[in-house]
Amino acid sequence: MRWGVSKASYAVVTARLRFLAVTAALLAMPAPAAAQVSRTQGQLVYPVSFFATFSPANALEIVNRVPGFVLEKVEEDIRGFSQAAGNVVINGQRPSSKSETIDVILARIPANRVLRVEVGSGERFGSEYSTKAQVLNLILSDAGGIAGTVEASLKRDFSGRYFPAGSASALVKRGRSSFNVSASLTNDQSADGGTDTITALPGGALRESRVKLNRQKEPYASVSGSWAFDDGTSRTAHLNGRYSRDWFYLDQSNAVTPVGAPARNDILTQRYHRRDFEIGGDVTRPLAGGGIKLIGLITRRKRDNDDVALFRPGGVVAGGSEQSLEDEKAESLARLVWNRADLHGWSVELGAEGVLNKLDSDVGLFDVAADGTRSRIDLPIDQAVVREKRGELFVNAGRPLTGRLRLDLGLTYETSRLTVRGDARADRSLSFLKPKATLDWRSGGGWHAQLSLARTVAQLQFEDFISVATLSSGQVEGGNADLVPQRAWELLATVERPILGNGLIKIELGHNRISKLQDRIPTPEGFDAPGNLGSARQWIARAKLDAPLGRFGVKGGRLTLYGSYVGSSVTDPYTLRSRPFSEHRAFAYEAEFRQDLGRFAWGIEAEGVTHATAFRRDELDRFYEDPTVDIFAEYRPSARTTLNLTLGNILQAKIGRRRTFFTPDRTNPDPSGQELRIRNRHILPMVKFKHSFG
Repeated sequence: MRWGVSKASYAVVTARLRFLAVTAALLAMPAPAAAQVSRTQGQLVYPVSFFATFSPANALEIVNRVPGFVLEKVEEDIRGFSQAAGNVVINGQRPSSKSETIDVILARIPANRVLRVEVGSGERFGSEYSTKAQVLNLILSDAGGIAGTVEASLKRDFSGRYFPAGSASALVKRGRSSFNVSASLTNDQSADGGTDTITALPGGALRESRVKLNRQKEPYASVSGSWAFDDGTSRTAHLNGRYSRDWFYLDQSNAVTPVGAPARNDILTQRYHRRDFEIGGDVTRPLAGGGIKLIGLITRRKRDNDDVALFRPGGVVAGGSEQSLEDEKAESLARLVWNRADLHGWSVELGAEGVLNKLDSDVGLFDVAADGTRSRIDLPIDQAVVREKRGELFVNAGRPLTGRLRLDLGLTYETSRLTVRGDARADRSLSFLKPKATLDWRSGGGWHAQLSLARTVAQLQFEDFISVATLSSGQVEGGNADLVPQRAWELLATVERPILGNGLIKIELGHNRISKLQDRIPTPEGFDAPGNLGSARQWIARAKLDAPLGRFGVKGGRLTLYGSYVGSSVTDPYTLRSRPFSEHRAFAYEAEFRQDLGRFAWGIEAEGVTHATAFRRDELDRFYEDPTVDIFAEYRPSARTTLNLTLGNILQAKIGRRRTFFTPDRTNPDPSGQELRIRNRHILPMVKFKHSFG
């Protein structure tokens, strides 16, 4: 919903006053201990019976129902092991996997194998977690036998097509060993339509209009397995493997009506194929009063992408463009960690990690003539091999200062040697010291606060070294072989408190001071590319409220609210004025109400984000979307079986894109043209069946 200025200001002020009033009232309420939730050694402990009312099929559905907890999803392309940690461990240990995100791992653990959930600060689980105010430890049962889950779903798009999906997983426990296997197959399809309107500025005269229809298919298949061995403290071993293949198909028809020129029917096709393979493992043994763990991991990825855009006036092909992309990405790493829980009152961790990374990429961009003849278009860097040798040494130590206050300190030395060969040649060696400190405080009344300060260094995306074109929008991303990582001092304060028995409220405030911000810069060839700007700032404010509503007369009801504001500021290289970071969304929010009534449950969910703008050389490329609302109803014929009907996007929210062009670039403050794209998203019904066994 779009508001006028005065109405928006009134709505924002009113909403903030209501939120502050409700928050103050909730914080003022006493926080009696709920019958099902306990606090042990500074942790909130949820027995599995707490989640029975939700009829979860797997561990992911349990984790998503933990009050106040937000699952941290980490990008699988992050290199190395330490920065891909997330905020979930299983039986006190981090999974030795990267290509499988934590939500995928949790989804294949049957719910009836979960014994309890513990939530507390992360210093107990190693250096990757020491600055996290909330880490969830999923404790699995050691009962023997077999257990598993089966899920199946059927979706329908607005054009009447149906597409199924399914997954199955099983966990077998034999003595000290556990075996987990899973397979999934999805065949997502979608269709959307909309219009593009291109106008000249400042007058607004129409230049061109388009009517588009997009049909997409996204088949995906994966198989994974793992083995775990547990012989007691510091006597464990794990082995895991995964193979996946996914495809993406897009067919777009585009009825174009230029002003003063013949109409035409353009087409765009995209055919993408990706294969991923990973194998990893770890072994832990006792050493010097503690435990030493060796972790090994290899991942391989291969992509083959083809894009073709053709102009067809009168239904006859008159030329176009074509692009092919082939790349192979590889990572091999080893990590050695020794830790001891009590060394003269300190918990200590020492370790080292070595990583080898490689990206071999070949991009071909071609002009296509009417007779099909292709002529190559040279891009600044379209063929390159990027290699990195990366290592780090780290030490971490922590101890209680009082019965309620704990201090954790850490220092990491990171070094890397990076080379680029091909259309560009670049060599560089980088070294950084990354200190961090965390103060963690807990009161007897349930309050928990944490203050952390850390020096961070962002990772370079190897794909940013390679040039690539986007045929659907006529944009070229120039590669930049001289890109260096941004650095930041990050300060974050977190406060949380139980409310209304088993509810929770959490507030986070933070500030980041960034140097060499990775954003967009102009290139000598006339493109813009990923690059480094100067100093920058970020301000962070996040809050989550998870409240049971039984005290307010709503039996089985629960309300969850989440809001996030991340402001940013950097000097634009064209206008020399302050602006947000490229492709950065300042606000995000989610709200959910659900009511569980025995065998029946229902609920409504809403979420939304503000716009994001890419500040390119000659355009402002803004993406925006309306809030979405979903409703669902569930029927549980038994404790192990659930039928769910969901109507997604019941308000038929739209998404949009506004491109504002400048000539010759944005040093000219007066725009020369504008393109407005609007896509219609429709109601998406889905039926889902899930069953657990064992």
